[in-house]
Amino acid sequence: MSLTQPPKSTPEPQQKSSSSQSSSNQNTTSQNAANSSRKLPALAVSVALTAVIALTGAWWLKGTVFRNIKGGFFRVGPLDSQPSEVDMTAGHDGSSGVSMLPGSVSGAKQKGLDAMAAKDWATAKVEFAAALAEKRNDPETLIYFNNAKIGNNPAYTIALSVPASKFSNPALEIMRGVAQAQNTLNQSVGINGTPLKVLLFDDQGEPEQAQEIANALAANPNVLGVVGHYSSDTTLAAADVYEAAGLPVISPTSTAVNIASAGDYVFRTVPSDRLAASTLARHTLNTLKKKKAAVFYNSESTYSRSVKSEFATEFLSSGGDVVAEFDTAEAGFSVGNALKVAKDQEADVIMLGLTLGTVDIPIQIMAVNKRQLPIVASDSLYSPRVLDIGQENALGMTVAVPWHTLSHAQSAFVGTAQTLWGGDVNWRTAMAYDAAMTLATGIGTEPTRVGVAETLANPGFTATGATDDVRFFPSGDRNQPSQLVKVVKGNRTSSGYEFAPVE
Repeated sequence: MSLTQPPKSTPEPQQKSSSSQSSSNQNTTSQNAANSSRKLPALAVSVALTAVIALTGAWWLKGTVFRNIKGGFFRVGPLDSQPSEVDMTAGHDGSSGVSMLPGSVSGAKQKGLDAMAAKDWATAKVEFAAALAEKRNDPETLIYFNNAKIGNNPAYTIALSVPASKFSNPALEIMRGVAQAQNTLNQSVGINGTPLKVLLFDDQGEPEQAQEIANALAANPNVLGVVGHYSSDTTLAAADVYEAAGLPVISPTSTAVNIASAGDYVFRTVPSDRLAASTLARHTLNTLKKKKAAVFYNSESTYSRSVKSEFATEFLSSGGDVVAEFDTAEAGFSVGNALKVAKDQEADVIMLGLTLGTVDIPIQIMAVNKRQLPIVASDSLYSPRVLDIGQENALGMTVAVPWHTLSHAQSAFVGTAQTLWGGDVNWRTAMAYDAAMTLATGIGTEPTRVGVAETLANPGFTATGATDDVRFFPSGDRNQPSQLVKVVKGNRTSSGYEFAPVE
């Protein structure tokens, strides 16, 4: 099936952009080799299974099918876990009558939700259209509008899980990508003539809630694939459930390296930290000419530990030196003391492998540093909060990201996004669009869970993404390099600062 780029459509993001720079062929080759060795040969696994069957009896195999996914045979059968407490009866397509997003709901949107709850599809369509006219950058409303247009008619169903109540801006960015993909498909021919329905879930950015949602989705046979989750911790928490259920999941934003070994039904459209760290380390050594790094990370975050480890490995192997490491989760951590130690150790560059949370330690580091040492950072710091609060202190900070709108300004995806949302979109939106379109391509090939997973795991698989084709390494990682952006002064945001591609 060929999924083409969309015609421009009508129904703003508050977020900015991000971009893409190529990694070396040597890195890609070594990544391929490492990923290829992750799976046991099918024959070896088959022999092992024969032994297991002989020893344990046929009871374990009742209702079980073995399929070849990513190079090995794996069990697809009934779940051993108990039914989830997550309510699937509400539909989570707007028919619960409640918005997933925090904050006030417009009158028109609430009327649309009420109509959806009553299965009054015609009224729901009218009210959601009115809500989009009032606020066109609300992706939840656009998804519900498209779901209302489907009504009770046949549709293929995927789910989207985002941390709406905890990290609303990233959640909206991800939702816009999936909403744009659904809108694009359903305005044309759908998936081989069948429209796409999207169920929405708020995992609250919590691993336990992500696991509950995964259990509920696994138990719903209509769900053929999942776009999620936001953080590496939530994706890893849910991965075992998806694996046991044979339900393919694609994360657009989880970058921790160990997700590559999370399971054969786990994919991602965002490159792993290994590629981003390699790009950052080479830039630090070869362009910034800095060789002594002070690295800040949070030991309680899988993502942060992954970024720190990958950067340190690449930096050291390329001739640099990590002179200090600071764990911001440590009791008594002080930004001022840490920077003093870094200077005492003659650090000439700061690496931030951190996320933004309730306490914005990265922004505090920028404020105390006052641009005395250059800063390089991982993709989590591609955020409007860095621009709005960091401002002058953030100038010149370099961030590794998967994608940037200015690098693809003439693309059909960017043009449609600007028309649809009323402004620029960033890498999270592009990667989420790619995830939804990739699932749609798999569904179009074989509309079953295992069929989708097998299609995605095929070495020759390609899906048309926002601006680049989607291909996967044998591990399920995206075969695409990172690129660099930096904070500069500009008029594309209200703060007077923006991220722009590094030339």
